[in-house]
Amino acid sequence: MQNKKAVVIFSGGQDSTTCLLQALQTYGNGNVEAITFKYGQRHSIELEKAQWIANDLGVKQTIIDTSVITSITHNALLDSQQTIEQQQGELPNTFVDGRNALFLLYAAIYAKGQGISDIITGVCETDFSGYPDCRDIFIKSMNVTLNLAMDYHFNLITPLMWLTKKETWALADQLGKLDYVIQHTHTCYEGVEGGCHQCPSCLLREKGLKEYLASKKQ
Repeated sequence: MQNKKAVVIFSGGQDSTTCLLQALQTYGNGNVEAITFKYGQRHSIELEKAQWIANDLGVKQTIIDTSVITSITHNALLDSQQTIEQQQGELPNTFVDGRNALFLLYAAIYAKGQGISDIITGVCETDFSGYPDCRDIFIKSMNVTLNLAMDYHFNLITPLMWLTKKETWALADQLGKLDYVIQHTHTCYEGVEGGCHQCPSCLLREKGLKEYLASKKQ
């Protein structure tokens, strides 16, 4: 894939970091860029981790401020005063309406300006919180919409779409980066260094890791 380039939507979490590491192996150093969104997330640690990882891996990172979204929607991921929770049969109150649509739009605008077609995002609908904008059908529809909107051939790539969290950890291990992802990524909704071990994101991450490490011993 020499000379072909990709943009990775990058938060510094387990999923997007695994996608970034895979992209570096696929496209080669110098052919991968990262886009990180400052959207009013409740904890700055997410941005700090993303910047540290991008710098450590030698990846060009562009940070885009989309915090205007906080003026038109309200939820626990944007408000540190809210308690993170999920009622049975409902979406978690961490769901940010329109977030992934906004991210993909801005990433596409940037990518086109750089002459890049491939946009990689770590969304998944196998082990996820039920967010509608993580579904494969949404990504496919957004791909068509962006192509039509800008008269440009974008290729939205979702390497983790059909993987469980256990399988995502396995992928990190296959890339030779399991320890790196464990040590340097941040997933916790509460912003706790190393994880709070209680929020939905921590529970999903830790369950998958426990399952993967157990499978390695068999």
